[in-house]
Formats: sequence, structure tokens, C-alpha cells
Amino acid sequence: MEFITETTVIGGTIAISLAWIANTWIRVKNGYPLENSWGKAVYPKNDQAVERVKLLTQENAELRAELGSVKDRLGNVERIVTDSGYHLTHEIDRLRDGTEAN
Repeated sequence: MEFITETTVIGGTIAISLAWIANTWIRVKNGYPLENSWGKAVYPKNDQAVERVKLLTQENAELRAELGSVKDRLGNVERIVTDSGYHLTHEIDRLRDGTEAN
């Protein structure tokens, strides 16, 4: 049975430390919050995240208003098309017969 040498212990400690540093760097680079040993964020919210949420909320409200406007316009177009359905059919029949409207 081999004994663990002092060099092996030091090398393992260095390897674990470098892996921890690399993991933390990757998390920060990709926008994940730093966490303590219990999984709670060290810095709960940064200013960029709060500002981004505000901008997305504002954009969402604008898009909802625009969607409401489009729905109203579509309702008007549907009403116009269904109200003048008889006239449209008459015009199509006249075009099929080859006569022109005066």
C-alpha cells in the first residue's frame, strides 16, 4: 500500500483551488450571481439586472398597447368586409360576366 506523499496533497490542493477559481470566473462571465456556501447570492441584485427588468417591463407594456391597437383595427376590417359582403359578391359576379361598372 502506498502512502500519500506531501507533494500529492499539495498538488491536489492546488488543482482543487484552480478548479474553484475557474468555476467562479465562468459563472461571473456568464452573468450568474456569486453564491456563498449555503447557496445564497453574495450580491443579490446588481444595477444592470434591475435596469434590464425595467426596460423589458416598459417594452412589454408598449407591445401590449400596440397589440390592442392592431386588434381594434382588425375588428374594423372584419366589420367592413362582412357588412359589404353582398356588394363584394355582386362586383365579383359582374367581373366574371365581363361587364364593367359604370
